[in-house]
Amino acid sequence: MALSKLERRQRIKYRIRKIVTGTAAKPRLSVFRSNKEIYAQLVDDVAGVTLASVSSRNKEIKASSKGEAAAAVGKAIAEKATKAGIENIAFDRNGYLYHGRVKVLADAAREAGLKF
Repeated sequence: MALSKLERRQRIKYRIRKIVTGTAAKPRLSVFRSNKEIYAQLVDDVAGVTLASVSSRNKEIKASSKGEAAAAVGKAIAEKATKAGIENIAFDRNGYLYHGRVKVLADAAREAGLKF
């Protein structure tokens, strides 16, 4: 029996989450990608809280394409992290392939100063 796209991504997501966890010192950068928007949040899994979040729906994020929006979100989440005193993170691609908008977001976050 063939898995649907969502079921396949869910399995990959669980496999990743077994390994990748966030702490207060090294939070998890979780990425969610929809057809229109992209969201990123820094999560402390030990305390169960979101430390910072940014999405392409924010008014400050101005972009003409989805790729530009992903880059802007990556840069913005890195800026929020550095303001909060966070330098090292664990990247959680959330079951998506490390390609396209997810890769653009990660590269922009790296360029803006996050280490992962």
